[in-house]
Amino acid sequence: METPQNESFRDSIGTITEDGKRAWVYPKKPSGKFYDYRKYVSYFLLAFLLLSPFIKINGNQFLMFNVLERRFNIFGFPFWPQDFHLFVISMLIGVVFVTLFTVSFGRIFCGWICPQTIFMEMVFRRIEYWIEGDRNKQRKLAKQQWDAEKIRKKGLKTVIFIIISFIIANVFLAYLISSDKLIEYILEGPAENISTLISLLIFTAVFYFVFAWFREQVCIIACPYGRLQGVLLDTKSIVVAYDHKRGEAENGRKKFRKNEDREALGHGDCIDCMQCVHVCPTGIDIRNGTQLECVNCTACIDECDHIMESINLPKGLIRYASEENIEKKTPFKITPRIKGYIAVLSILIGLLIGMLFLRNDVEANVLRLPGQLYEHKENNIISNVFTYKLVNKTSDAIEDVSFKLMSHKGELKLVSTSEDFVVPSQGITEGTLFIEINNSALSGDRNKIKIGVFKGDELIETTTANFLGPRSYK
Repeated sequence: METPQNESFRDSIGTITEDGKRAWVYPKKPSGKFYDYRKYVSYFLLAFLLLSPFIKINGNQFLMFNVLERRFNIFGFPFWPQDFHLFVISMLIGVVFVTLFTVSFGRIFCGWICPQTIFMEMVFRRIEYWIEGDRNKQRKLAKQQWDAEKIRKKGLKTVIFIIISFIIANVFLAYLISSDKLIEYILEGPAENISTLISLLIFTAVFYFVFAWFREQVCIIACPYGRLQGVLLDTKSIVVAYDHKRGEAENGRKKFRKNEDREALGHGDCIDCMQCVHVCPTGIDIRNGTQLECVNCTACIDECDHIMESINLPKGLIRYASEENIEKKTPFKITPRIKGYIAVLSILIGLLIGMLFLRNDVEANVLRLPGQLYEHKENNIISNVFTYKLVNKTSDAIEDVSFKLMSHKGELKLVSTSEDFVVPSQGITEGTLFIEINNSALSGDRNKIKIGVFKGDELIETTTANFLGPRSYK
């Protein structure tokens, strides 16, 4: 979008001063239509984020990312290491989905859905406004000497921030180790789980640092998503944009004067009140055009609409719009690029759904014991020893489980267990088995055999293995 001739603002980020020090941002408390919408969305997502580890579907935690045990639950579906391809597809769907929305609507994910923005703007900043007051009061308090008032306000804010950070750390841990284990550790007490307590304190310190000090720097410096805008956005993307044609007109901006005919003087509708800058949580001037720091939070839209309404000018000087919409009044259209992303997203979602329906509740792996050759027994019987692993992906124990050789006539014997056994819910059963086949039924030194896993008389899974025999010299 068209920007001022002086683009020196692009040489550095708005939260760093010329001498390289931190320029602390004290945004004005936002209000307006979009802010109210964001509150509704944010409170719903906060409830979702805080409750998801404690909601169960068919005995499975709704969301869990247990990296240590390589167990993941997504929307109640358990994913084991054997299902890693499904987990990868799920992550790809998430990436394509975010990319699609970025191409279409800019950095809307950051302003409306990102947990960092939601916690920062809808939890921590609102507490800050409640304790310290709005922008000017916060600036005044920051410059104030450490008297009783400042100690009381800063101390209260610090205590509340630490408590909330500790709660977030507990929820975060519930995602990693499961809510059941977290509750178990809490009931046992910190003395019995020192390592868990240390982890919680570390997470608490990290979250406190992020929300109390690092703040908007996460979006500007640490998060790589903002830098993707330059690759993903085009002139047709809908972003939070300043209508420079209307705001600048022929003779640029000018402060508002009552009863002045701005149109006759060639001045734009922007009265240079700076309210859009004061309300911005990342401290940028949206009138300079699309910038890395903009998270599409819409605070400037609400503030500008309020100013326009108070001076009887049309709202929408800052609005959701594309460059082509501002330059040529072109309406939003679904471009071939967007259609391509939609097609890819649809294919991935269809592929994931299909794989989920085809996925078995039991995963079986039978492998020949490493380093072991075959054994030649009486009556021309060839014996191989195998290890087996059965993974139960359901929340119910699978009883009356047995193996049967399906591809060849032979005998299958389990070691140290009965013919039928139980696979525990969301658990693994491992063991050893022998398979004996008459040499006349084999074709060479390496034979592919098929083994069925049965629950009673019901076939629930099949797997294959290599069976070694004597080399044939025909």
